[in-house]
Amino acid sequence: MPKREIIVGNPALVVIDIMERDFSEAVDESGIPTMPGYVERVAKTRELVDIAHVVGVPIIFVKEVHRPDHVDFGRELDGSEEIHCIETDPLTDYAKDMDPRPTDYFIAKRRYSCFFGTDLEILLKGLRVDTLVLTGGLTDVCVHYTFADAHQHDYFCRVVEDCVAGSSQRAHHGALEAMEYLQAGARRTLAEMKDTFSHFAHEASDAAAE
Repeated sequence: MPKREIIVGNPALVVIDIMERDFSEAVDESGIPTMPGYVERVAKTRELVDIAHVVGVPIIFVKEVHRPDHVDFGRELDGSEEIHCIETDPLTDYAKDMDPRPTDYFIAKRRYSCFFGTDLEILLKGLRVDTLVLTGGLTDVCVHYTFADAHQHDYFCRVVEDCVAGSSQRAHHGALEAMEYLQAGARRTLAEMKDTFSHFAHEASDAAAE
């Protein structure tokens, strides 16, 4: 296969499950394990959000939510996780630190993948997106499952490896390797993506001027 560009066609930045709980001092009773430096890693996403706002790359904020009566948890509580992401909890809101704006797009999901039971596919078609740039957490759960579904829907996928964090170091690295297995060149750094977004904007501007 020929080497792919970092961005093929039109990109969108997908910010997965970065919520107020990540920046709160409240005791986390979700039972969800996180690797060392979790918050610091996902917080770097703000740098990419800022550039995307400037250059016009669509930003899709996605958060996991569950009903207060727990009816939609399904098998999620059969593993390591306790009750989490109740939709009436203010800590389940999109993180203000990510500067979400009315012009951005917002999707609530009930399962790990951003595609499962949501209108993400319709939104991506409407935006004519070809490449998804994924950040957030957990690397080995919601990011990985979203990546796999996007891959099977024939999107080009990139994961910003220093803007995602997993349930453990081992799980984080294993998930990154699994995503790279699906699409060579999927793993990208924040520095690479910032440069790429800037170049993409210049190229789009030049094309519009011709």
